[in-house]
Amino acid sequence: MEQYLSLVDAVLSDGAYKPNRTGVDTISSFSQHYEIDLQEGYPLVTTKRMDGYRWNSMIHEMCWYLSGEEHIRDLREETKIWDAWADDEGRLDTAYGRFWRRYPIPDEESRLAGESWADVDPTVASLADGDPDALGSQWVTEEADGRRTFDQLQYVVDTLSDRPNSRRLVVNAWHPANAAVSTLPPCHFSFVFNVQGDQLHCHLTQRSGDVALGIPFNIAAYALLTKLLAQQTGLEPGTFGHTIVDAHVYCGTGERGDWYADNLETLQERLEAVDSQEGYGDVREWLVETAPAEADGQERYDHVPNLLTQCTREPLERPTLELSDVTIDDFAHDDVQLRDYESHAGLRFAVAE
Repeated sequence: MEQYLSLVDAVLSDGAYKPNRTGVDTISSFSQHYEIDLQEGYPLVTTKRMDGYRWNSMIHEMCWYLSGEEHIRDLREETKIWDAWADDEGRLDTAYGRFWRRYPIPDEESRLAGESWADVDPTVASLADGDPDALGSQWVTEEADGRRTFDQLQYVVDTLSDRPNSRRLVVNAWHPANAAVSTLPPCHFSFVFNVQGDQLHCHLTQRSGDVALGIPFNIAAYALLTKLLAQQTGLEPGTFGHTIVDAHVYCGTGERGDWYADNLETLQERLEAVDSQEGYGDVREWLVETAPAEADGQERYDHVPNLLTQCTREPLERPTLELSDVTIDDFAHDDVQLRDYESHAGLRFAVAE
């Protein structure tokens, strides 16, 4: 997929050296954007292997998002990708799906004068959906502890069915008071659906994106979500647009990270001179020969060499995605089938936590 390789090149060619909270340094670029036509096939990256356990992890993660659960007790039986940020009981202080499906509504004492909120009114909750007094009640749930929550994703589905030209199809996973203290606030924090003709488009905004590991999963997940919602509402998948505010490539720790601080300009001069796929291999060879070795136990925290390897590879044909006739409430792992996926060999990257 050329869009992904173009992103890799853009971040490495234009980014700045930037340390961060993980202790693993990065090459970071501000506000990268690309678009992918979902009509051309399912956009699973082919320049490294993304099937097998990687694919299964992504599907189970999507099931978790759609469940609205705030814990990973079931998820961690299938994949370990969220274990590092959960407590001993499996709870996450930020869980994407919890906000997608159960966004908290302030209680009456917390509301400012003049604010309007969808809410459950016991005197009208049983009335027809068309009753103006019941407006919004179908998306509100009163939970066991008395809190009330709003199902953003069901609101989108229902609005697509009734008013597909709406420009208010926004799902938000960012709660400022939670994000200020969260162990890991949402990275892909807000997405918007938009209908043009008979096609459903999705635009994702991401505050922080790990180009080597996270972004391929994000592309796959939101392309799947767009297909699921399009199918449920009688539309066709359209375009996936993706804006990443801080798009970064991890480049190592200690002396290895310091080397990038001192040699990034030279690296970028060499990348500017690349005029073929083979040229990325030459840059990789120079880097491996010149940079100090990664410290014991820190291998593969430098993602640059394997990303350059991907840039030498020709993207293969996109696979197809077969999806059972299910809703966002019924979706399960076995409802998805990946067909005709071929890829280049797998590449290993360490996760910076």
